[in-house]
Amino acid sequence: MSILEEVKKRVPGAEETGLLKVFHYFEEIAAIPHGSGNTRQISDYLAAFARERDLVCHQDSAGNIIIIQEASAGYESAEPVILQGHMDMVCEKESGCAVDFTKDGLSLYVDGDFLRAEKTTLGGDDGIAVAYALAILDSPAVVHPRLEVVLTVDEETGLLGAESIDLSMLKGRRLLNIDSDVEGHFLTACAGGATVKTEIPVSFGQERGIAAELCLTGLSGGHSGAEIDKEHANAALLMGRLVDAVNRRVPVRIAELSGGLKDNAIPRECRAKLLIPTGKEEEFTRCVREQEAVFQNEYAVPDPGLRIESRTGAEQECAVLTPVSQKNVLFYLRAVPDGVQHMSRVVPGLVETSLNSGILELTGRCLSVTASVRSSVSSRKEALKERLAVLAEFPGGSVTVSGDYPAWEYRPQSQVRDTMSAVYRELYGKEPVFEAIHAGLECGILSGKIDGLDCISFGPDNYDIHTPQERLSISSTARVWELLVEFLKR
Repeated sequence: MSILEEVKKRVPGAEETGLLKVFHYFEEIAAIPHGSGNTRQISDYLAAFARERDLVCHQDSAGNIIIIQEASAGYESAEPVILQGHMDMVCEKESGCAVDFTKDGLSLYVDGDFLRAEKTTLGGDDGIAVAYALAILDSPAVVHPRLEVVLTVDEETGLLGAESIDLSMLKGRRLLNIDSDVEGHFLTACAGGATVKTEIPVSFGQERGIAAELCLTGLSGGHSGAEIDKEHANAALLMGRLVDAVNRRVPVRIAELSGGLKDNAIPRECRAKLLIPTGKEEEFTRCVREQEAVFQNEYAVPDPGLRIESRTGAEQECAVLTPVSQKNVLFYLRAVPDGVQHMSRVVPGLVETSLNSGILELTGRCLSVTASVRSSVSSRKEALKERLAVLAEFPGGSVTVSGDYPAWEYRPQSQVRDTMSAVYRELYGKEPVFEAIHAGLECGILSGKIDGLDCISFGPDNYDIHTPQERLSISSTARVWELLVEFLKR
């Protein structure tokens, strides 16, 4: 049964309300490769969509898209509304999955109330915003004021599209950011952040020994903003601890290290290739198993699937880190801060400042670690960036900072918040939840580009984003569609 047939079966009236178009366009998007840094094809698709409907469309050199649809009859005097989201997705997949995100689309399927993708991330973050926007633009029955649809590129790699986009042609001062993932929870502020890349210089020498491999896998991972307080293990940093622990009993030499795919995703897996002394195979394996038991005990709740795969092979000669370089690499991986650094003293339960080392790679010239720094307090964000710089300088390394974006500050008076609150209460008979979030949103950057911008962020239930377990609730998507249509009608 097709996705659309599954939706019709589960949501009565899906075709009449326009909801079916939401899932139609989500399927279309999913068929187009659109990982961060690979968005030209989906950007061109959106531009073609606008041209086919004679809508005003602005497409910049980065691929950002603005589509404008004039007001429905009777709404000409109403204030315009900006619908905003991002077109790129985080590309994560299970081990052994053959999908090539640079050229392959996703394979979608329905699992009960959930839309999922076979062995990959779904891209509901933030494909659902794109699908909602296209469905509205393609539904004459949905009445609305002037709509200004803003769809950015490379949000997941530092909000780069929002940073570069020109919004001078917009008339709207009310913005709906559809990029959060808990239905009924409306975001009104978010942390600022930056991407910090550390490089520690290394050198290699030829050595002879028994080849050994380690793979730390089965971790939960997750979004480095929304999931950072869950204390999921960071596979890249835990590998540093593992190698260091083994090395204290069985001398090892590091040949290769790699782990993590995105700076804003907590690494779920990390691999190492080593050399160990001949005759130490059994002791090496015993040390690994003992350390595995330690890790499984420590992370029994947040990472119940944690396991360490290890094997030893034949004697060989290969390039390994020199003793000084290995000491520097292990020093950094053991010393770099990780996870929550400060909790908010203003909003109970909110993470204020955090760090996630998301990508680890040992190249022929350096240890490269790319991290996501977040904080709702600008001075603490700067302090954490400085701390990483100091830590890198100690073994002779350096840092580069990119994608630095400001926090989105809470607005005491908000017409958008008041209207959304009233609509939500009338539709569902309960109070909405307004809160701040530790993850980064584009609202902070966009507020700096448009004076007096009144923003709110919301979306349907979407679980385990940035992981292959990502799943989007169909029933929640239907309710948020109803909410969005009614808001525009008001």
